Amino acid sequence: MTGEQSDVRGDGALALTAEIQRVLARIDAHAARAGQATGTGGVGADGSAADPDGLDTDGTAADRSDTGRAAASRTADADRADADRSRASTADTAAAPTPAAAPASSALPDSLPSAAAPLTALTTCFGLSSFERDLVLLTAAYELDPTTAARCAAASGNPERAYPTFSLALAALAEPHWSALTPVAPLRRWRLLELDDESRLTMSRLRLDERILHFLLGSPYLDARLHGQLRRTPVPQQLPPSYDLAATRLATGWTTGARPDAPLLVELVGGDLRSRADIAAAAAARSGLGLYAMSAEDIPTDPAKRDRLARLWQREAILLPAALLVEAGALDRDQHATTEAFLAGAAVPVVVSSEDPRQTERARGERVSVPHLDDEEQLGLWAGAFDDFVDAGSIDEHELRTLVAQFQLPPHVVRSAAAAVRRDAPGEDDFEPAQLAWRAALGEARLGMDELGRRIEPEAGWGDLVLHDRQTSVLREIVAHVRQRATVHQEWGFAATLRRGLGVTALFAGGSGTGKTLAAEVMAKELGLDLFIIDLSQVVSKYIGETEKNLRKVFDAAERGGALLLFDEADALFGKRSEVKDSHDRYANLEVSYLLMRMEAYRGLAILTTNMKKALDTAFMRRIRFVVDFPFPAEHERAEIWRRVLPPQTPTKGIDPELLAQLTVAGGSIRNIALSGAFLAAEEGDRLQMRHMLAAARTEYLKLERSLTPTEVRGWV
Repeated sequence: MTGEQSDVRGDGALALTAEIQRVLARIDAHAARAGQATGTGGVGADGSAADPDGLDTDGTAADRSDTGRAAASRTADADRADADRSRASTADTAAAPTPAAAPASSALPDSLPSAAAPLTALTTCFGLSSFERDLVLLTAAYELDPTTAARCAAASGNPERAYPTFSLALAALAEPHWSALTPVAPLRRWRLLELDDESRLTMSRLRLDERILHFLLGSPYLDARLHGQLRRTPVPQQLPPSYDLAATRLATGWTTGARPDAPLLVELVGGDLRSRADIAAAAAARSGLGLYAMSAEDIPTDPAKRDRLARLWQREAILLPAALLVEAGALDRDQHATTEAFLAGAAVPVVVSSEDPRQTERARGERVSVPHLDDEEQLGLWAGAFDDFVDAGSIDEHELRTLVAQFQLPPHVVRSAAAAVRRDAPGEDDFEPAQLAWRAALGEARLGMDELGRRIEPEAGWGDLVLHDRQTSVLREIVAHVRQRATVHQEWGFAATLRRGLGVTALFAGGSGTGKTLAAEVMAKELGLDLFIIDLSQVVSKYIGETEKNLRKVFDAAERGGALLLFDEADALFGKRSEVKDSHDRYANLEVSYLLMRMEAYRGLAILTTNMKKALDTAFMRRIRFVVDFPFPAEHERAEIWRRVLPPQTPTKGIDPELLAQLTVAGGSIRNIALSGAFLAAEEGDRLQMRHMLAAARTEYLKLERSLTPTEVRGWV
């Protein structure tokens, strides 16, 4: 500890000691006057007789009734000059207590910080009168000065009442007023003081709230009663420029406000939860505040509990000081009303964080949207997160731009990906930072997608596809569009020219089992992406507006990159917009229109499959960059599929792919027949033969509601 710090600590101890001794001197003066009135003399803190000569000698005896307001006023008038002298000099004190009643400063903790600032802040921020301020000091003295109990007992004339009470304060302290006792006055409204028994207002023991005691002693912390509901939000070390501007707007919104009746309530919408928290924390730091966050679902629905929580937090916001971030997600009607009521009484800085703008009829302040990071900001994020690899030449700018072109991740996710690379790199035999970065980004991007569709880690390659050369060439062209986006969009400047419609969208049209899903899997493997098959049962809803919400979740999650979206049997969702005949048609058309808008703005790779190409909306078709037809396979193509579907290690006898190709079924059915025949042969303990294939074919045709013709099975058995 330096000499300067020691001096500050000593000055603080003396300052708080002086304030407490000033209040205790008034308690001693009241005890002495009460003793004179009864002819017994005052009682000191140690039980000895108090010297009345140093007290007022105007002959006025204090009323024995501690609750008498007139007596309290007379005491205050008679002793005001003495209290002033007590504050000026301890050697010249008006009340001349015994040595035991006037302890040295060592009776208080020797590690007290400067008391003037906390006490002044408490008085100013909560609007305390001088009487209320002295009441706080009296209850603080009870905790800090061991002689306070005896002094209170002497002043009350009752040895059993050795503690502060409102009655004693009204009689002994300066400028008393009854309104200080009311529940709406600062002392009780903000729970600065607590009554042991509220049914005995003036005679019950007064306790200083523990949080307030520690505040006066310079030890700030979050009230323990808020633990579990609130959590501290750290300030980010750095923000992208657009996020930094949003934080500035947020901080300004607390002081200016969009509406004068709600200047301290600001909304932050869009982006992900962590990004909103980072922006809010940066805004709070610029305003000289900390930031604590809580979920709107944790706000009590009971009005009394909600009011206690609101008052407790508002007190903490003043003491810390801090702002509150309320995370408002999808709330039911009751919880929404509860949140609105809680926010309506906010008298301290509050940020409402939500994905969508809050619908409310109450007053609200500024609304700030989380901005979208452009490619250059994304590039700066990736370069900063992987700065050591960039400096070492392990990752170059082109590789970073490739990551930017594929992934649109918020700053904290990019940093998590970089941390994963640094963690995994030492254990990799073939250490390729760019590949590890891609893999880490892929893992981060898939979060949030699993609940929206079925994820497939692709394994099929080009060798598993049996297609005409023209279809294969189109598929490879689609892959090139995705792979070279960094070069064309960013380095060659097409992103700035085109702005919208940068995503790659393809339609795969063909009958069931013709290889549409397999082709999508092959492309996902070639691009190093996950394949997500969107479950339409989780997207389409009978409730108005729910389908759009579900579609938005799908596209918003996919915008992070790392996924190839496959809308299987898309004609069920993307059908033609119909003529409006009733409300159902109108809302169905709204769903399609919303989908068309999102498809046009989507920057990722989306593949749609359909059995009925003509059923799709023409406006929708114009927004699709590639259309690939998957025709029914010819006989020679079916023979090739048969050759590829049978594993080389399968024991066979007399299997002829040319004969099997006589079956007029698509690739999907071929795989089903081959698998079923293998199970039949395994059950018999025999090698796979044509008779097993015939039995499996009959089962498959029954499922397809077809009959095997003699031509199809000629020469099999």
